[in-house]
Amino acid sequence: MSKSCLVVDDSKVIRKVARHILESMEFAVEEAADGQEALSFCRANRPDVILLDWNMPVMSGMEFLGAFNDLDFGLEERPRVVFCTTENSIDHIRAAIEAGADEYVMKPFDRETLEGKLQLVGVA
Repeated sequence: MSKSCLVVDDSKVIRKVARHILESMEFAVEEAADGQEALSFCRANRPDVILLDWNMPVMSGMEFLGAFNDLDFGLEERPRVVFCTTENSIDHIRAAIEAGADEYVMKPFDRETLEGKLQLVGVA
């Protein structure tokens, strides 16, 4: 059975690039254009990993993470969250990890970088 990934980004281009990379790694990929869409998806489904943008309209990545942490996943069943963003300051990285992100990847990313981060969180 393949792993699943929810790609959450307001950029259609980033979602397309991420989908291409993830599908080449045999992930089943779903997409959401903002945190609200992602939250609705996660209430009904449990992806193995969420690739999460920081800056989005409607609901930002950090706002999504706060609401996501309130969903009732068991510890073993909680999807891994990899922030995927252009925000690269130590403060942003620390805030994301403290808010519950498992890992952090910088845009633009390539397959090698993304695959390494997914291995770090145990889903690749």
